This record gives sequence, C-alpha cells and structure tokens, in this order.
Amino acid sequence: MLSLILRRLGGLLLTLLAVSALIFGVMDILPGDPAAIMLGMSASPDTLAALREQMGLNEPLVVRYVVWLGGVLSGDLGQSYTYSVPVAGLIAERLAVTLPLALMAIVISVLIAIPLGVLSASNRNSAVDYGAGFLSQLFIAVPGFWVALLLILAFSIGLGWLPAGGFPGWQAGLWSGVTALFLPSIALALQQAGVLTRVTRSAVLEVMNEDFVRTARAKGLTRRAALWRHAVPNALVPVFTILGLQFTFLIAGAVLIENVFNLPGLGRLAYQALTQRDLIVMQDVVLFFAALVIIMNFLVDMSYLVLDPRLRSGSR
Repeated sequence: MLSLILRRLGGLLLTLLAVSALIFGVMDILPGDPAAIMLGMSASPDTLAALREQMGLNEPLVVRYVVWLGGVLSGDLGQSYTYSVPVAGLIAERLAVTLPLALMAIVISVLIAIPLGVLSASNRNSAVDYGAGFLSQLFIAVPGFWVALLLILAFSIGLGWLPAGGFPGWQAGLWSGVTALFLPSIALALQQAGVLTRVTRSAVLEVMNEDFVRTARAKGLTRRAALWRHAVPNALVPVFTILGLQFTFLIAGAVLIENVFNLPGLGRLAYQALTQRDLIVMQDVVLFFAALVIIMNFLVDMSYLVLDPRLRSGSR
C-alpha cells in the first residue's frame, strides 16, 4: 500500500508542476498589457517602460516562470499590482469567506441528497421515486444565480428574514456570518444536491442487487435493516467521490454566487483580478483552485483504501 501511495503522490507533484506551467503560459498570452491597464491609456511610454521593468515583464517567459514558481514554493506569492498587498494575504482573507460558504453548501446538499437518494432507491418505480427524480433534475437544470435571485426576492426583500448580500466579517459574530452565508450556500447547494441524489440512488440500487444483501435478507433481516446496515454503507464510495469533487467545484465555481450576493470571497477576487488585469493575482488564484482540485482528488483516492478493504488487498 505504501508503494501505491508514493506513486500517487509522485503523480500529484508532476501534475501540479504541469498545471503551474500551463497556467503561467496561458496567463502570459492573454490580451492586454498589465502596466498599461494600471497606469491608463494616457501614460507616457517612459513611465510604461519603467513599470514593466519594475514588474519584471521584460524578462523572458522561462525566467519569469522560474521566479514565480520559486516564490510559490517558498510561500511568497508576490505582490498584487492593484491592491499593493501580498497575494498570500489576499487569498487567506478571501478564503475565510469562501471556505465556510463551501462547507455550508456541502452540508446542505448532503442533508438533502442522501435521504432523498436512499428514499428513491428504496421505493423504486413508485411515485416517491418519480418525485425524487423530478426534484433532482430540477435542481440540476435551474442555474444557481437564478436561484440566488429568487432567494433574495423571497427571504430578503419579501420576508426580511435574511440579508440580501454583503458580509459583515466574522468579527461581527458567528451568527451574523452564518446568516449572511445561508442564502448563498442554499443557492450553491441545490445543483450539487441534484447530482448527489442521482448518484446515491444509483449506488444504493446497485448494492441492493449484490449477493451479500440477498444473503442478509435470507438470514431474516428486514428490507429496511438490510438497506441501512449493508447497502448504504457499501454505496458510500461513489458518493464520497462526488462529494470530494463537489467541494472543489463549490470553492472554485462560486464566482457568480459571490458576485450576486456581493461576498468578498475567492471567486469575487478572481473576477476582480481578471477585469483589472492583475496578472499575479490571477495566476496565484487559478493555481490555488487547480491545486485544490488535484489534492482533493488525491485525498479521495486515498480514502478508497479506508472505505474499501478490497483495494488494500489489491494494492498489496
């Protein structure tokens, strides 16, 4: 098993290196001059040349990549062109909003999807199954930003129960922060809940047809007991895989939701950096998103060894 983990870890490092090179190359060929955008179109050529020299934009591509990668490995993500502050501090500050938002969305999606998927599988081809399938399809089809606008109209403008946007900061209190993130987390969670419901239903139905479940039923276990004691735990591997992928998607895909609710998160930071052509912030944020996806996939792969003993014996 150790050799398997080391091979996967080596693949993770190579993938991160390749992704970092790809991100740097793509960012470099984007149209627009960061120095011209910062100084404006009326800036003199001498001022532009001086700023380009200060930002290191006149160096060859390979040299700039090696310098940037060395800074990333040492923890120095560089200085934001727009905000004139370290990028590492910007990401840490915005992550304090995006990470709780993603965690709340995951919890809400699990609370909706797992019971709905199990209920649908245990009542196959019934009205309950068809109703659960309709809800999951509806959750997947409806865009998250449209759900966000409906939630604002209903619970903020109409009922006045929850704030329509903004984030007061965690220093204002835990309750204030949670209430500010509640509507955005629902808007993020519904689409993921639809996907997770379908995966849960398929996984439970597949396990229910296995021999060990039929054996448990033959030994006198009730259908409900066989479902929750044997089928559901063994159906967790594909469900856990989707959860890992959903978490990274929620972190990286919250751009629209954070802009609708005016939340100072990583998604909004990426959008602002793109519009302001803040090259170093764009590179670091995109690399952070990519590294998060790769590392989460690695952790999900490693979790299979815990959830499924057959994989441990196979690796030996």
